[in-house]
Amino acid sequence: MSSRPRQPSHCPPKESSLSAVAATPTVRKTALNAVHRALGARMVEFNGWDMPVEYPAAIGGGIIAEHMAVRTGVGIFDVSHMGDIRLAGPDALAAVQHISMNDASRLAIGQAQYSALLYPQGTFVDDVIVHRLGEQEYLLVINAGTREKDFNWVRDKTSQFNCKVDHLSDDFTQIAIQGPKGVNLLQKLTDANLSAVKFYWVTRGTLCGLPNILMGRTGYTGEDGFEIYIPSDEATSARVWNEILEAGKEFHAVPCGLGSRNTLRLESKLPLYGHEISDGINVWEAGLDRFCKMTPVSPTHGYPPWNRMNFVFGLASSRSTRFMGLDPWIRAWPVWI
Repeated sequence: MSSRPRQPSHCPPKESSLSAVAATPTVRKTALNAVHRALGARMVEFNGWDMPVEYPAAIGGGIIAEHMAVRTGVGIFDVSHMGDIRLAGPDALAAVQHISMNDASRLAIGQAQYSALLYPQGTFVDDVIVHRLGEQEYLLVINAGTREKDFNWVRDKTSQFNCKVDHLSDDFTQIAIQGPKGVNLLQKLTDANLSAVKFYWVTRGTLCGLPNILMGRTGYTGEDGFEIYIPSDEATSARVWNEILEAGKEFHAVPCGLGSRNTLRLESKLPLYGHEISDGINVWEAGLDRFCKMTPVSPTHGYPPWNRMNFVFGLASSRSTRFMGLDPWIRAWPVWI
């Protein structure tokens, strides 16, 4: 990600404030931006990204229609604005344990879990999905609006560990195939046995002719489905997106935007950073305390930075605020160990 241009230090304050008003932060685009526009999607700025909020009714779109497609069939989302951080090396597990609230030592290779990065008082740096990709390799999937903040925080908090921290956010186009028919759709395009992949596990295989593609049975809708990670060049991204939509015709698959993604996650009690979780809301108030494991990282490194008495006191003095879903019958927080 290119850094925002800095104002020269010699500029007078008043003139600099005028130039700051005139300057507009660059809005980023995913590799599928042109595809969304060609489909007639209504585009909005979301956390610094130009993203589709909904597609035209003529192709089965609209927030309600897209929502129901995911609940009853399958919907396709571009979620390439999400970020990815890889930790690899001998101390990768200890580093992940040090920075995240769940217990990553319980993960087998190929397994994932819901977790969060926390400040000392128990409020959120961000919530994340932790994937164990290898014996000494972990992938954190982070939110779009906190990409740089998260990476810098993770890098700084793990500097004492023998592991490499890589910012891979621009390396992948991430597409979510969500809904009860998602596995049937994706199976048409890959040689991986998706029926053997449990919820919150990952696999690799050839997908749309691309070898060694990471596919996770994860998502942000409360439905079954997969998230795939493909090369981020525009040509490959567009080809795979179009092949997914073509293969999904028999399942009445529709492209879906951020509007239905938001209604789906709200209905399923899935929090969004900046709304139900933030640096001013703690784990208890967010209703996520069951994912917070109060255990030492190791005899060497002790407790993580958030696992302190001020965190416990913070929970004890929490406001009487709890995040509730819209529909108690929708599967929410199923087996996210």
